[in-house]
Amino acid sequence: MYQKLTLKNGLPVILAPKKDSKAIALFLIYKVGSRHELRQNLYGISHFIEHLMFKGTQKRPSTLILSKELDSIGAEFNAFTAKDHTAYHMKVNVGDFEVACDILSDMLNNSKFDKEELEKEKGVILEEIKMYEDQPIQYAEILFEESIFKGLDLEHNIAGTRKTVKALTRQDIIGYLEKFYSPKNAALIVSGKVDKNTLKVLNKYFNQQGFGHKFQKRIEHKPISIKQKVAKAALNYKATNQAHIALGFPAYPYSSPKLPAFQILSIILGGNMSSRLFINVREREGLCYYIRSQADIYEDTGDLLIRSGLDNDKLEKGLALIAKELRDIKDSGVTAEELSKAKKFIKGRLTMQLEELNDLAEFYGREFILAKKLLTPEQKINEFLKVSLAQVNQVAKEVILRDKMNFVMVGPNKNKEKYLKLLNL
Repeated sequence: MYQKLTLKNGLPVILAPKKDSKAIALFLIYKVGSRHELRQNLYGISHFIEHLMFKGTQKRPSTLILSKELDSIGAEFNAFTAKDHTAYHMKVNVGDFEVACDILSDMLNNSKFDKEELEKEKGVILEEIKMYEDQPIQYAEILFEESIFKGLDLEHNIAGTRKTVKALTRQDIIGYLEKFYSPKNAALIVSGKVDKNTLKVLNKYFNQQGFGHKFQKRIEHKPISIKQKVAKAALNYKATNQAHIALGFPAYPYSSPKLPAFQILSIILGGNMSSRLFINVREREGLCYYIRSQADIYEDTGDLLIRSGLDNDKLEKGLALIAKELRDIKDSGVTAEELSKAKKFIKGRLTMQLEELNDLAEFYGREFILAKKLLTPEQKINEFLKVSLAQVNQVAKEVILRDKMNFVMVGPNKNKEKYLKLLNL
């Protein structure tokens, strides 16, 4: 069972103990990501700041000094930026917990953002942008979100563009930090060997203001309905050996009571190696190496996304088969056996995943920042176990709609109308 408390500076803290663990994990999550970059000239700044946090503080003035100290205790450490949050995490031997707290709090409160390092890191991010553009699997998903979230703050790429990244200044960085990097816009999760000394150490290192002096209140996004009225297609021509597709539909936000049924639908459709798409497109027909569906969920909306790399010579057959599977699951529904297997799959995966301290801390962090209620892993599993066949089938009918379809393809193809006709739902 977790314990929730708040430090004097307003930072929420969640303690998630695992008594037998000899390690401890820190997960500091801020409710700020690319969707909060409301001015185009700031696109990519959330991700840029995440990179710069590892570039040195007054106490640890370089990346080398900082990383050497972390490596000297065998720490696992990293960070990531999403569309609606940014997170920094560390895992260490329980005896090095105070060292980890010292370093993490130092990075988040005292980073220098040296102008020379800032310019060098722009080059790193520009290469990262190029890397994603050169990887059709990732690029198709980026283009898909540009399509399905057109006109919304979820539309633009997390990394920004070459133009916006080059133009970012130190003044932009500090201004953004002051607006969003407040303790009141964050949560700190500690999982693992939690004891009576844990809170004392947290108060010592995290009970300060740092940035965020101009923070007003945490942004809450209310559920929306995407007003798409016709199927959309976008083809990005690239001389690849496969056609990499991203196909999907708008779906539900974090607060929706239909979310567990929606996630189960995604598992049955293409979430594992016994799913319909995997068996019928890959195993029986040999049309692809990878194919999967995923339920992407945000605070105000979500989407059902199917991704695959299809044989160019059998592309039409592959798309027609995917469309058939979508029609079948929408019109005929799922079976009781499929529902039972999907529930067991989710329970098993979530149970195993949350044995890992970083994943457990991240679970609580996402729930606290993005969901309206904080559930334990056991409560979360019970939500899935209560889903009925009728609920899954109703979700399929609501989500899989021809006029809400978004189709993106990266590959040596140009005739989008042809492929839209093949995807007859």
